[in-house]
Amino acid sequence: MPFEPNKVVTMNYDLKDADGTIIDSSRERGSLSFLSCTNQVLPKLEEAMSTMLIGTKKNIKLDAADAYGEYNNDALQVVDKSAFPKDAAIEEGIGYISTAENGQQTPFKISKIDGDEITLDFNHPLAGVNLEFEVELLDVRNATEEEKSHGHVHGPNGHNH
Repeated sequence: MPFEPNKVVTMNYDLKDADGTIIDSSRERGSLSFLSCTNQVLPKLEEAMSTMLIGTKKNIKLDAADAYGEYNNDALQVVDKSAFPKDAAIEEGIGYISTAENGQQTPFKISKIDGDEITLDFNHPLAGVNLEFEVELLDVRNATEEEKSHGHVHGPNGHNH
């Protein structure tokens, strides 16, 4: 049974790729708290966690399709080098954020440089990657009215936004 809406779920995690390499971890920076049923974490991860008891650990494997999606070649775009500011660093692997006229921001990285043709990759960096989470469920509590109205979890001393 999934978490009920408006629960604050607190967890520790190690995120690994299919080879077992740790990609991300909450261990050094502190636990992660999220507001349930708001897509703040991967939905299949949240669903798998909802059966856990507080204080337990679980290994959760997600196929790429259930994580950040399959790699999509249609998310590649070739642009001329002149599309970048003259002083911009243009190197394969560098990430940028594109801002549309409506203000929407979309991250991308430079995936290939062929003369003046620059290939931009708008896929999520983990698209196409099967993931494994080592999760420890630390706490589940009701969200405060302020957290519900703001749409995110606040720390013990409120928020700072």
